Amino acid sequence: MIVVAGEALIDLVPRGAGALAALTPALGGGPFNTAVALGRLGSPTAFCSRVSRDAFGEALLGRLRESGVDVSSVQRGNEPTTLAVATVGTDGSAAYSFYVEGTADRLFTAPDVLPAGTRAVSFGTCSLVLEPGASAYEELMRAAGARGVFTALDPNIRAVLIPDPDAYRARFRSWLPSVSLLKLSEEDAEWLGGSPQEWLAVGPAAVVVTRGGEGLTVYTREGGAYTVPGERVEVVDTIGAGDTVNAALLHGLAARDALSDAGLAALGADGWADLLGFAARAAAITCSRAGAEPPYAHELEPKAA
Repeated sequence: MIVVAGEALIDLVPRGAGALAALTPALGGGPFNTAVALGRLGSPTAFCSRVSRDAFGEALLGRLRESGVDVSSVQRGNEPTTLAVATVGTDGSAAYSFYVEGTADRLFTAPDVLPAGTRAVSFGTCSLVLEPGASAYEELMRAAGARGVFTALDPNIRAVLIPDPDAYRARFRSWLPSVSLLKLSEEDAEWLGGSPQEWLAVGPAAVVVTRGGEGLTVYTREGGAYTVPGERVEVVDTIGAGDTVNAALLHGLAARDALSDAGLAALGADGWADLLGFAARAAAITCSRAGAEPPYAHELEPKAA
């Protein structure tokens, strides 16, 4: 079981050009997208969050169930669902503004136990910023790391939500001793400061940096650095691409029985090239369609000659 902990929200995605383009609601949130992608790839997955009882919340849970994700660890609340208004650039990249005051996911409380059979826990995005829930997710992350559970982190920076950048950067560094795999975009890395080598020295066994269409690079504790190019595709938008990378990495590591520091160290150049290539192909499919629509396992099977 891979547990994904974090927010589920509604993306309001423009369908057309201009500031007043019609907005279409889409199910989203970085951790939610990661859980859906894992479920579609066939990994046993559970979602750990707090979700509204409103119509949006019901739709979010419905998508998780349709994707085969266990929602028994989801807390419920009467508060509204968080909204994220997306702006899509000419290159397909997305920026967001958020409506988060008084929403259900902010009131998450850390569970006493993780689901039976948990092999890994994934964290990231807004859930690690918005209090009081952020402290609860942090508590869960530290507890999982202390118990030796494989822990993945994608900070997925939303700078508009972070009132004190320096305090958040210090908090990020304090998480790293509890983290097994750190994945972040090069934009996130630049915003956070530091380098993969500095982060590896204090915790993670591997750091994966994504560079959009240019591909992915992993840096390992043993000093390795392996890069794969991106998959060329007609980009509709990039919503959910990074979350798909998260899911593909975790799914691939689970399939290789490599959800451990030792497992990461044993991958070597060929293993990492194969895993990163799989993640790049999965993200490309997500970018080829509107909104966060990660691929199913059959879409990533090798095509017959």
